[in-house]
Amino acid sequence: MTESQAITEKTGTNPTAAAPEGARTAADVVTPELVAQLTRGVVGSGRTANHTPFTGEKLADLPESTPEDVAVAFERARAAQEVWAKTPVRKRAAVLLRFHDLVLARQAEVLDLIQLETGKARLHAHEEVQAVAVAARHYGRKAPSYLKPKRHTGAVPTLTKVTELRQPRGVIGQIAPWNYPFELSVGDALPAFVAGNAVVMKPDTETCLTALWARDLLIEAGLPAEVFQVVLGEGPVVGPELVKHGDYVSFTGSTRTGREVAQGAAARLVGVSLELGGKNAMLVLKDADVEKAAAGAVRACFSSAGQLCISIERLYVHESVADDFLERFAARTKAMRLGKSLAYGADMGSLVGERQLETVTRHVDEAVAKGATLVAGGVARPDIGPYFFEPTILDGVEAPMSVCAEETFGPVVSVYRFTDEDEVISVANATPYGLNSSVWTKDAKRGHEVAARLRTGTVNINEGYAPAYGSVQSPMGGMKDSGLGRRHGSEGILKYTEAQTVAHQRVMPMAPSFGMDDEKYAAFMTRSLGVMKKFRLK
Repeated sequence: MTESQAITEKTGTNPTAAAPEGARTAADVVTPELVAQLTRGVVGSGRTANHTPFTGEKLADLPESTPEDVAVAFERARAAQEVWAKTPVRKRAAVLLRFHDLVLARQAEVLDLIQLETGKARLHAHEEVQAVAVAARHYGRKAPSYLKPKRHTGAVPTLTKVTELRQPRGVIGQIAPWNYPFELSVGDALPAFVAGNAVVMKPDTETCLTALWARDLLIEAGLPAEVFQVVLGEGPVVGPELVKHGDYVSFTGSTRTGREVAQGAAARLVGVSLELGGKNAMLVLKDADVEKAAAGAVRACFSSAGQLCISIERLYVHESVADDFLERFAARTKAMRLGKSLAYGADMGSLVGERQLETVTRHVDEAVAKGATLVAGGVARPDIGPYFFEPTILDGVEAPMSVCAEETFGPVVSVYRFTDEDEVISVANATPYGLNSSVWTKDAKRGHEVAARLRTGTVNINEGYAPAYGSVQSPMGGMKDSGLGRRHGSEGILKYTEAQTVAHQRVMPMAPSFGMDDEKYAAFMTRSLGVMKKFRLK
């Protein structure tokens, strides 16, 4: 009996999705010519490398940036930004629309890179293509209206003409994570560019080829190359340099590091946006469609092997439907196909590396040792690849098990039963995090009522995370320890600008005039204020 067969017999989980004949390999995709093309814009005097989670093998040799290299990148970006900001906003927006078309036309290239660098299943990689295309289309269409000058009522109507302008901040320092290397790198940079800023980005080194591919495509779409600088290196070395030089800082990552970024930005009095951790809850109410909820839970919990800030790690199910739900959920989970082929077909891919595997293993093993029950999964799958771990369902989890409160960031979900709706809402909110949540019910009105009581930046009704995240005209971000600021919508672009008020005073000054002394002027202004209130002038 092979190792794969032994694991299958033990867990009942379908072990692999077969690779199609003639499937592409890492060597087919990441050629020396591609690496040379993508890294030509990287400011770096050292050398480093990245690796694929599928096998642990090296993908590419890469330039590594020093603090001095980061300073050079900011100098280049700052010079280019002054010219870029003078480009009419509609021409800047047209770059995003061309980029949108290029992404869809050449998606196979970036899907291969995303898979090789993150270990994702191809369908989960495609979520990034969808998200970037939607963001490019949205800001390509809406940026001119978001950024256009706005008229406001002046201090003295008709006599004071007021215009609100939106000025770019300058050079944005962006620190992007490894888990969504396309969407959380260029996807977040698009509104910064169209607002007239330059960007110096530090993607995670292990997933940087995806971000560099995006940069290459944006340049092809018409973005001036110097406006988009990329630096590579260890986070503790390069990250603080972006905070040191940036006119605004965009960070996605852990809450611990996010606090450090915020402190560094605050010391310089520059703005910051942070999307941080989560311990997201899904509530299955007693009137939920159990079959749909079970299918939705698979997507919500195990997309990108659970390495998604908005994925579900806590699953609260009403006692009256819990057994039925858990049976269906477990059956679907055990049937999931794990795989590493650069093709569609696998239901889940790999964890990104050793650190994530260690956290997942520790959380699961500790919970089982302290009395939790494994409903599905619970074991690593070295027979498939070094960092594969089966999608795992835990029942009977309770404090002080680490998995109860700590973010796992892997394919592990804990199931809890409830009977009182008010109580489960309180329990779902009883976490330092507040990023995303999910509610399942056939009663739309009830779903909205429960959603409004959940303290998370996004809530999805009858789905896990995609509807709220994909609705890019609406803001997305976290409450509490899950972050500051929002991406998407007006907030997602206006954060990259400074509001400037221009007030033009006409006819008479804001001071005694036309022969009025101080007392008469005060009386005139007093009457004017009363009139403005009477006529409901703002």
